[in-house]
Amino acid sequence: MAEIFPELNERLVNFIKAQKIFFVATAPDNLKDEHINLSPKGYDVLEILDNKTVVYADYPGSGNETATHLQQNGKLTMMFASFDKNPMILRLYGRGEAVALDSSLGRELKEKMGGKVSQYVRHLILLRIEKVKTSCGYGVPCYQYLGDRKDLIEWSNRASITGKIKKYMGFLWKEA
Repeated sequence: MAEIFPELNERLVNFIKAQKIFFVATAPDNLKDEHINLSPKGYDVLEILDNKTVVYADYPGSGNETATHLQQNGKLTMMFASFDKNPMILRLYGRGEAVALDSSLGRELKEKMGGKVSQYVRHLILLRIEKVKTSCGYGVPCYQYLGDRKDLIEWSNRASITGKIKKYMGFLWKEA
């Protein structure tokens, strides 16, 4: 049974905090020639700032479609799904923004996030929530969490030594 809320409540905040993975989805302005982007996110990178605002630290390692799409239209959906014995899917809909770490907002958010922002994070993604929706999740299979992969951190470390990481850090577009 789907439920819609204007903001997060304590039950939903606790649900988010219990998840080890979440997904972000964005779409470009030009859907005819481009594609919707859907990305999984791991590690402890998410911070709930209040009932209407969340932020996560965005690592490099793939394209920068999320930030590019946010620059185009600001639309962002985040999805959390329970893979344990208590099924539920939670979606957060709203306006997103890619925030540079060295901006005043970036420095403020980084401080609020504590140690969740490593040296390899390329920027922060801020979501101002407009709608929250839950659904049953009955069709989602059960999986056991085994731990975080170390591959991305190890790749980031190697790429920083070779200088390759500069290609992936910061905002990758120039046009305003």
